Amino acid sequence: MIPRYSRPEMAAIWSPETKFRIWFEIEAHAASAMAELGVIPKEAAATIWAKGKDAKFDVERIDAIEAEVKHDVIAFLTHVSEIVGPEARYMHSGMTSSDVLDTCLNVQLTRAADILIKDIDTLLAALKRRAFEHKLTPTVGRSHGIHAEPTTFGLKMAQAYAEFSRCRERMVAARKEVATCAISGAVGTFAQVDPRVEEYVAKQMGLAVEPVSTQVIPRDRHAMFFATLGVVASSMERLAIEVRHLQRTEVLEAEEFFSEKQKGSSAMPHKRNPVLSENITGLARMVRGYVTPALENVALWHERDISHSSVERMIGPDATVTLDFALARLSSLIDKLLVYPANMQKNLDRLGGLIHSQRILIALTKAGVAREDAYRLVQRNAMKVWRGESNDFLSLLKADPDVKKALSDKELEANFDLDHHFRQVDTIFKRVFDEA
Repeated sequence: MIPRYSRPEMAAIWSPETKFRIWFEIEAHAASAMAELGVIPKEAAATIWAKGKDAKFDVERIDAIEAEVKHDVIAFLTHVSEIVGPEARYMHSGMTSSDVLDTCLNVQLTRAADILIKDIDTLLAALKRRAFEHKLTPTVGRSHGIHAEPTTFGLKMAQAYAEFSRCRERMVAARKEVATCAISGAVGTFAQVDPRVEEYVAKQMGLAVEPVSTQVIPRDRHAMFFATLGVVASSMERLAIEVRHLQRTEVLEAEEFFSEKQKGSSAMPHKRNPVLSENITGLARMVRGYVTPALENVALWHERDISHSSVERMIGPDATVTLDFALARLSSLIDKLLVYPANMQKNLDRLGGLIHSQRILIALTKAGVAREDAYRLVQRNAMKVWRGESNDFLSLLKADPDVKKALSDKELEANFDLDHHFRQVDTIFKRVFDEA
């Protein structure tokens, strides 16, 4: 985790203090279940909770023990025994390290998912507000970066809203996928620990029981989780790139908010750069970079190995913390985005009406002109505007004798109506927001 790209709530999930607290809760809940089953004395379970519930685990002490024993869970249990006393010998009975490590990781990932879902909700709220604000703000649509036909800026925001609604659904599914608990002992056979212990711990930790674990929780679950983070990151980059393109000097239809004392360049005082959306683009690349290691973690040797461990110690914190930061940045960017309708109209008019070429094509075919001929007639006039020989597509069409044979001046003018392109905006908004 890099502090520059971290927010406190998400970063806290991955702190050593939080991890050891979760480890203790798993062990203590397991002890409670074992006590109820008569496996360990009830007094021992009560003492474990009483002395460990509010204890502050010494991270440096645990690290020092681990330096000697070369095993993190043993180091933790040794330190807990220093706090709890003799009753600590009943902890971890029949359990294996993976029971603690894997269940803890999944608790952390579900907590991270809860934050990410809230982040997406904040982004969705900003997108919805801007979509309705600019529902009928005309702007040119572009394909291949070239002017195509008119759309509205509100539709751009609505498209992003729909995309991030899907991201939210995927995030909810990913949370469910990874929210499992395993307390099944060595190689997952429950030979030394009762399955009812697992059921109890799972319920207390807000998880589901892993149907079958092989000492470790299957890593296809985690692969799906991190793949989902990668998809969310890609959607973020798509929206960030849209902002970057719209802020280009030659376009300038929208731009990131620029504060009064902000500076865009150390050399050029006039610069206002899309630094936030560029930053989001870079962070998205990092989040996607964590997907492949998660996919490779699925293939472990036999019932378990630890090749996944070092990977997850890195990608768990880094991917979730980075995505959390980027989502918050994107929400703020959209919320404060400066939108310039006048520039949008200027760009709409830039090609002298060529954005209406398809309507003329359709009108000619309806008037009885073969489609190939109609396309040729429209294109030969359009190219005069494209080459800069004229800036008035409508006038060229009116002066074209072949066009005039099929369409009157009035009919041609009727096909240059900008509002025609926005007739179905309400329909689209109802589909996206379930309201017009």
